[in-house]
Amino acid sequence: MQVSKADRHHETVEVARSFIERARSVASDAELVHLLDAVSGVLGFRYFALIHHVDLRRSSSGVIHLENYPPAWSARFIQSRQFLDDPVLLASLRTNVGFAWDAIPKMIRLTSRQREIFEAAAREGLGTGFTVPANIPGESCGSISFVMPPGRALPEQGLLAAELIGIYAFEAARRMRRPVLGTEPPRLTERQRECLIWAARGKTDGEIATIFGIGEETVTKHMNAARERYDVARRQQLIVAALFDGQISFLETLH
Repeated sequence: MQVSKADRHHETVEVARSFIERARSVASDAELVHLLDAVSGVLGFRYFALIHHVDLRRSSSGVIHLENYPPAWSARFIQSRQFLDDPVLLASLRTNVGFAWDAIPKMIRLTSRQREIFEAAAREGLGTGFTVPANIPGESCGSISFVMPPGRALPEQGLLAAELIGIYAFEAARRMRRPVLGTEPPRLTERQRECLIWAARGKTDGEIATIFGIGEETVTKHMNAARERYDVARRQQLIVAALFDGQISFLETLH
C-alpha cells in the first residue's frame, strides 16, 4: 500500500521527536553516533557528519567531530586540510537555517578548488546533502550534514526532521563537552562596550573622548581594561573577539 505524503510527514516528525527525547540523555559520543547513524537511515540518508569547523588534525576533547563518512574520504579531508576550502562549511556561515547542497552556488561563488572537492567527494561515495549550521557566539562554528550516495536525490519529506535532529544533535554534543568548553565569555561594562563600538567604527581614543565628553585617559583606561578581560594585546583583536561572542554587533559597528 502506498504511503501518503501526510503519513510520511507524520512519520518523520515522530522520528525527530523520538531522537530529540533520546539525545537529551546521551552520555557518550558513541551513543550519539549510534543514534545519528540509525536516524539518518530512517530518514533516507546514508551518511552524516557532525563537526566543529576547526583544524580537525588537532584532536581535542572540546572539539566535536562525529561522522560515518567513508574512511578514505575522512582521512583525505582532514590530512589535506580540505576543510579550509570546503564549500559546505563556507556556505553554512551564510545562513542559520538548513540548506541543500544544490543551493550552495547561490550562497557563495564556487572556486575551481571547491568544485574539485565536490567531485572528489562524489568519487568517494558522497553525493548531494543537506546541512544544518550551528553558529554559536563565543564558540567555534559547526554544522551537521546528512548525505546521500551519488545519484540519489534528497528525501524531501525528511528535511524538516533532519533540521530538527541536527539542532538537537549538536546541542547534545556541546552538552557533553561543556566542562571543556569553559565558562561564559568575559563581560564588558557598558562604558567599555560603548568605547569599543566607537573604536570598531574607526575612532581614536581622543575622538571617543570628545564624543562622550570625558578625558582621553579615561577612554584609554576603558579600552585597556576591556583588553585585559579578553586577554588580548591589540585593539583589533579585542574588536574581533567582542564581535565573535556577540558583545557588540556588526550592525552597531556600521552605524
